[in-house]
Amino acid sequence: MGDRPPTYDPEPTALPATVPQELDGLVADTVLDGARYGTYTLRAASVRGDSARFRGEPRRDALLTARFGTDERALVLVAVATGARAADSAHLAAADACRWIGAAVGRSHVRLSEDIREGRRGDLKSGLNRLTDRTYGKLRARAAELGAEPQQYTAGLRCLLLPADADCRTRVFFGVGAGGLFRLRDGVWHDLEPEIPAVGDARNAESPPEPPEPPDPTDPTDPPAEPFRFRGSVARPGDALLLCSPGLAEPMRGEPALAEELAARWATEEAPGLVAFLADVQLRVKGYSDDRTGVGVWEA
Repeated sequence: MGDRPPTYDPEPTALPATVPQELDGLVADTVLDGARYGTYTLRAASVRGDSARFRGEPRRDALLTARFGTDERALVLVAVATGARAADSAHLAAADACRWIGAAVGRSHVRLSEDIREGRRGDLKSGLNRLTDRTYGKLRARAAELGAEPQQYTAGLRCLLLPADADCRTRVFFGVGAGGLFRLRDGVWHDLEPEIPAVGDARNAESPPEPPEPPDPTDPTDPPAEPFRFRGSVARPGDALLLCSPGLAEPMRGEPALAEELAARWATEEAPGLVAFLADVQLRVKGYSDDRTGVGVWEA
């Protein structure tokens, strides 16, 4: 897409350097997953960016797909994390963020599933905010263990909660940091990114805001530096929901040809197969060479 070919080759060139003691930290160039529950079909892909492929750097994006529970009470979590740019351990922080939010959601999945099916939006938002805060507290504690600054061992985190109950079409997004949340309806993309309240919003209208205190790396519930994002929406038959990391969100917003092409490919009754979805996520655009992670949810 765009007026010129991308700078880098379209296929991986160099593998990241490693040593025998760090094999557990290796990250595959590409991860692909999918499932079908209730009324929706899930597709998820995470791909190392053209720049990282050329330079032999690890993929900074991490992807987690997990199902907790059984039958109609099951809850599917998809988590996408993007490590801090230029941080040597960015890929490890992203993996930790996905793993820790996954464990937290898994322990609370029964209550979360009930809240989603009963439409308890306030309980959902406060509960997921608390779980997210604890995840970032663990990231700060891990940074302290490594002797790193908190901003060097952190990650943007975006998640979807999808109930397996065919009678429930509520889809819940939550997270912290940059990325994208889009809905394709009747062939047209809608940007669903939740608005972030300004400092001194209605909750603080009675008094001026106090300056924020620095985060305590030893406090597992201390909130992250960026605001918590939350959105619950009810899907319609034929909708397609796209959750993505910054590497895909930026060209979706900045290159109309990409959004138009994906709309044409995805505005169909059937979700694409795994290989087709991977090819779609990798549509290349000049000037956008970061890692790309996309999670698509097609509604029957």
